[in-house]
Amino acid sequence: MDMKKLFNKEVMSLDTYIMFKLKEETARLKDELTARNRAPIALSMGAPTLNPPKVLIDRLKEILDEDGIHMYSTPKGESYFRKAIAQRMKNRFSVELDPETEIFSLVGSKEGIANLVRFITTPKSEELEKDVIMVPDPCYASYLQFIKCSGAKAYSMPLVAENNYQPDVEEIYNQILKDGYKAENIKALFINYPNNPLGSSASREYVQSVIDFCKKHEILLVSDAAYCDLYFAEDEKPFSIFELDGAKDIGIEFYSFSKPYAVTGWRLGWVCGNKEVVQRLGKGKSTIDNGIFKALQKACAEILNSEEGDKYIAEGNKGYARKQKIMVEGFKELGWPIENVPHTTFYLWLPIPKRYSSAFEFCEDVLKKSGIVLVPGNAFGTYGEGFFRLSYVCSDEQLHEVINRLKEDGFTY
Repeated sequence: MDMKKLFNKEVMSLDTYIMFKLKEETARLKDELTARNRAPIALSMGAPTLNPPKVLIDRLKEILDEDGIHMYSTPKGESYFRKAIAQRMKNRFSVELDPETEIFSLVGSKEGIANLVRFITTPKSEELEKDVIMVPDPCYASYLQFIKCSGAKAYSMPLVAENNYQPDVEEIYNQILKDGYKAENIKALFINYPNNPLGSSASREYVQSVIDFCKKHEILLVSDAAYCDLYFAEDEKPFSIFELDGAKDIGIEFYSFSKPYAVTGWRLGWVCGNKEVVQRLGKGKSTIDNGIFKALQKACAEILNSEEGDKYIAEGNKGYARKQKIMVEGFKELGWPIENVPHTTFYLWLPIPKRYSSAFEFCEDVLKKSGIVLVPGNAFGTYGEGFFRLSYVCSDEQLHEVINRLKEDGFTY
């Protein structure tokens, strides 16, 4: 029997996630590169390399000895976990949320978004009958895979310099209808500010217009706020959609512990907002998982609103600002035109040199010659072609080494 026949065509058409493909290729080339004094330096994965806050680790060790801590939790999240999240949302954004009905725990925000897509779409084979989700382009690559696996249509919203990375959603909505898709099948619109892979942000006025658009057309607004705590200027601090009028009527927002506290392997996050959507997503999740390990919930609940946690985030952001400066100055020396530097995330989104025909060709050349792992922009969507993303999460010494290698190996713009 051909066991591949067991899987639906959407799953069979998927390739390995781009970040893991890059890790596999880097591992394959590691010995050869090391022999040439070009041991791999990864600027690919969007994951902090710092240790988590010491107070968080120490507290977790203590909690592990508590009675009952190793038993099942609940998909909803322990009461103390949800209450700490509600307090964090109030402290950070001045947003009031009911921890009983408007907050639900997640095994990382990625899991939550994947399940949401499954739950709000119905697989259909006829193209123009498919449910539609409007997604940024470029975007977090997993959005596209989630939607494809669900038998739905990911409809591109171009994020380009010409629209200041804030697409005209009404214009795109009208184009969806012109293309033949049905208005009633447009289920959701995703926004992701601060943005992965661009690092760009949006104005409050723009996000308010998106909220108003979603209310007008009865479309769910899904805000992915995974990078909201990574910022370099207090006057440009990222905001929650729930600070704006009407957002809770039509929207939900996803958050992650991974980026601000460097606990990517712990897999903790939450979804909050419209209680009908949050509760329905929760009912679906209750058939899939038994919640997050209680020790992790308790330790993270305590760090969320602590002085130590806030200090850790602030110090981390100072470090990322310093690392960004190293990379911006270095690439400018190599001839790259860098004008609008983002004030959030740990990403840079840069054009490939004009002598290359594709982002893949450029990134492959840099890896094979210099041992530097970059991500081709088209991995994030159609409008990513001609660009590449780098993540400056490694040490300052490694970042300086990256610039030196590029100079020595002739990589100029």
